[in-house]
Amino acid sequence: MLNIVSLLIGVVALFLGIFAFLPFLGWAYWLIVPMALVGLAFGQLSDRRAGRNLNLIVIVIGLIRLSMGGGLI
Repeated sequence: MLNIVSLLIGVVALFLGIFAFLPFLGWAYWLIVPMALVGLAFGQLSDRRAGRNLNLIVIVIGLIRLSMGGGLI
């Protein structure tokens, strides 16, 4: 059950991350990364790994995008 919650949070964060990858929307990763961290916490409590891995991918992509834009753009 926790894996399903983690997957749902990860999918929502991933779709928001795809949208925020457009220029001048990089600031949205300041909201997406904490959302993925919550999903990661649920995935860590689960006995399966799919939700945790999806949220880790979203977090890594978000942090790379934030660092590319200097944290703002």
